[in-house]
Amino acid sequence: MSARDLLSTLNEQQQAAVKHFLGPALVIAGAGSGKTRTVVHRVAYLLAERGVYPAEVLAVTFTNKAAGEMRERLARMAGRAAGELWVSTFHSAGLRILRRYGELVGLKPGFVVYDDDDQRVLLKEVLGLLGIEARPAYVRALVDGIKNRMWDLEDFVLQADDWMGGLSREQMAAVYQYYQQRLSENNAVDFNDLLLRTIELFEKHPETLEAVRQRARFIHVDEYQDTNPAQYRLTKLLAGDEANLMVVGDPDQSIYGFRNADIQNILGFENDYPGAEVYRLEANYRSTAAILHVANALIENNQQRLQKTLKPVKPAGEPVRLYTAPDHREEAAFVAREVARRARERPLDDFAVLYRTNAQSRVLEEAFRRANLAARIVGGVGFYERREIKDVLAYARMAVNPADDVAFRRIINVPARGVGQTSVEKLAAYAERQGVSLLEAARSASELLAARQAKAVAGFLALIGTLREAAEDAGPESFLRLVLAETGYSDMLRRQGDAEPRLENLEELLRAAAEWEEEHGGNIAQFLDEIALTARAEEPNEAPERSVTLMTLHNAKGLEFPVVFVVGVEEGLLPHRSSLGSDAEIEEERRLLYVGITRAREVLYLTLSEERETWGQRERVRPSRFIEEIPREFLKSVGPFGDAYEPAPAATPDTPVNRVERVGKIEYRGGEKVNHPRYGKGTVVAAHGEGDRQQVTIHFASAGIKRLLVKYAGLERIE
Repeated sequence: MSARDLLSTLNEQQQAAVKHFLGPALVIAGAGSGKTRTVVHRVAYLLAERGVYPAEVLAVTFTNKAAGEMRERLARMAGRAAGELWVSTFHSAGLRILRRYGELVGLKPGFVVYDDDDQRVLLKEVLGLLGIEARPAYVRALVDGIKNRMWDLEDFVLQADDWMGGLSREQMAAVYQYYQQRLSENNAVDFNDLLLRTIELFEKHPETLEAVRQRARFIHVDEYQDTNPAQYRLTKLLAGDEANLMVVGDPDQSIYGFRNADIQNILGFENDYPGAEVYRLEANYRSTAAILHVANALIENNQQRLQKTLKPVKPAGEPVRLYTAPDHREEAAFVAREVARRARERPLDDFAVLYRTNAQSRVLEEAFRRANLAARIVGGVGFYERREIKDVLAYARMAVNPADDVAFRRIINVPARGVGQTSVEKLAAYAERQGVSLLEAARSASELLAARQAKAVAGFLALIGTLREAAEDAGPESFLRLVLAETGYSDMLRRQGDAEPRLENLEELLRAAAEWEEEHGGNIAQFLDEIALTARAEEPNEAPERSVTLMTLHNAKGLEFPVVFVVGVEEGLLPHRSSLGSDAEIEEERRLLYVGITRAREVLYLTLSEERETWGQRERVRPSRFIEEIPREFLKSVGPFGDAYEPAPAATPDTPVNRVERVGKIEYRGGEKVNHPRYGKGTVVAAHGEGDRQQVTIHFASAGIKRLLVKYAGLERIE
């Protein structure tokens, strides 16, 4: 492909970056600015116009998928020469180097790479040998954090928290040391060792580093804002003094601090490489001008950034809509209504709903199910399939049905009671011989198990007995609270570390139980029946190919959709309450919302609630500070029925008594008959507050009990 062909489809900013030849370069690539296109064209330009050999080019991405896509695009542009290019992830590049030179750092030929499951198995063995009780998955996250930060044990002991998931620093140091010893004995490395051992190789054997540099004279690193200390160090070693290094990224989209990504790597690039050329890709081909006005206004409030303003290529488009719901249930219902309305003209896979925490998915899943709209969670599991939810509900299942052997196996040692798999199998063998359930077999534990295990099983039987008695009279919410209190499950999560997302899911389970109880008035057995139906509807194989996408804001990075809803834009959710400790954390939360906004191509909704429940307490919440940072002229406030809603004029003495009362000071009292645009005729059973803040609880013949905010409900009195 000729130079003219390579450059003809690029804008001026992209062309400048593509033509860069020698020395370091920073490409600040805004969302939707065609950064991958720019990198691919730059590599092809080096081959076609600069005489660079394909074997001298290294392009590093973060995922195998991204690397595969880049290879495919280069193959189309460069033909056979593309086969000699080195396009890979950081980790696969490290593996390739270690396969050739690993013996220099003690790796024997044929060494194996442990994946996540292999790590967990090995850590479980190490914890057992050391007599330390901890969740292997959490310990694995700690090990990964140590390695990503490039800490040695001395660094770890000095800088780590005093207690991590129930482990002291000294215990964790012992686990780490023994884990590394077992890796070495097994002639194995874990995923992070692929980087650390490569760095060790380069630092101890400069001649090897120089040999690899000859194979990687022109280096490209994508998503540089997401690099951690190990990736940063490896890049710096490979670049060397010649530094024919081009990094591409956007500090405004740095949202992975919790994975040890360090935004300072990209912010400090010009200090690391004095004289580096800087190219800004600001033309945005993805989103409408209306969406970009909101994105730019928001992100300008961050201090840790490199100056860049997204400039729209598309026309203004529809205004960005802002909806304030009375509560989270009405927020979800609004989203479902708007999707249903717009889905008359476009397919369901055009729509994405983004949220800050996984717990928020539950009410959205239910709203779409009620609206008979297909929806699927991407990058996660359905609410009722999450481990902590299944654990707690297994206790409820045992209380309702003591013959449930699956539930018994799930919870007999959760939280840990010292009843291991061997003990369970002894009980199972007895149950098989006697033709009874595992719970019934457990009553003979004193005859089947050692004294310590038998005592633990007796305690479990007493607990199940307590829960069985409560299940007869307690409502679903109070019963589940009893499960958490009696089992100590929440305390177990806190001891294991990384508890907040799981505790939020348990909080959402209690909220679901309370809402179901308010609407149906049933018991825990009936609630379990409802969940069984809901969980069945969530099964991924049941979802049609075209469905609404539900995902967290973090998982949405790198994706785009024609219509996007960002829900829960409130203080405590976005920014999240766990991220209020520093300006740096607030800025990362602002970047997270910025990422969500810039996923939208044509239509964007921001939604929030005036009230949410937290552990059974209904609380007023306020809009996110980020909403307040967006000029009002950039947002269009809409009512509960979208653009079809227009506020009525203020009340006057001549206004007919049966008018639609959407605003004003008219208040309702119990016993009044009303008509609702969606639910039809109903009776007010309770009213709280006054004026625009008045809430009413109404029984509708078609929809049951609903709690509505008068300001938005669109109610009509019936004489």
